[in-house]
Amino acid sequence: MCLLTFLPASVRPDLQALANGAVLNDDGHGFAIVTTTGLLVRRGMNADRLIDEFAAARTRHPDGDALFHSRLATAGRIDVANCHPYAVGGDQRTVLAHNGILPIRVRRRDPRSDTKLAAEELIPSLGSLRHRRTRRRLQQWMGPANKIVILSVDRRFRHTSYLLNEHAGEWANGIWYSNRDYLPSPDPLIGRWPVCRACGGPLADRDEQCAWCGACCDCGMPLGYCLCHYPTLRP
Repeated sequence: MCLLTFLPASVRPDLQALANGAVLNDDGHGFAIVTTTGLLVRRGMNADRLIDEFAAARTRHPDGDALFHSRLATAGRIDVANCHPYAVGGDQRTVLAHNGILPIRVRRRDPRSDTKLAAEELIPSLGSLRHRRTRRRLQQWMGPANKIVILSVDRRFRHTSYLLNEHAGEWANGIWYSNRDYLPSPDPLIGRWPVCRACGGPLADRDEQCAWCGACCDCGMPLGYCLCHYPTLRP
């Protein structure tokens, strides 16, 4: 599922929320912060180390937009190269991070994740993300279950950040989260959530689909986009 976190300028991170998300999404982590000299981007496999580094970097650079991402792999190798965020079209001035599963086919021997493949090849073919029509095309293509945060220090962009499908996540204390993985689990001994990860509704034991919102109980995605119970959708 992944957890994608967006912090507007001057907002400090909730470190416990990031740690909660990292426990459930432990296949790599990364962050980006808009600074006066460019984008500060870091990636790594150790959640505690990245969260500490993010907290320190945010203290030094409090005035720019920022994002933090914890990955749950669905395609591609589990390594630092596949940790979000990714440069768009190789331009280090603009990066994106993603939550969900994109409708893109990853070639069998391609080590890249679906998001990395999209950032490097597909999204640049749509046009520049500084144009609203390009962002709309991207949002329409990826569908309502996917969320993307774009950060840019390219001066041709009107803003330094953009949230695609913002409505599909939620705001808490001034911070946007792509899903509820930032919340503490009521019972850390249970390997799955007793409430729906998408809407927070109560789940019955062994449910595959949330009776409240229809999301998959394992990954929190709408069943039409879920790979847990629709294996034919796998890249």
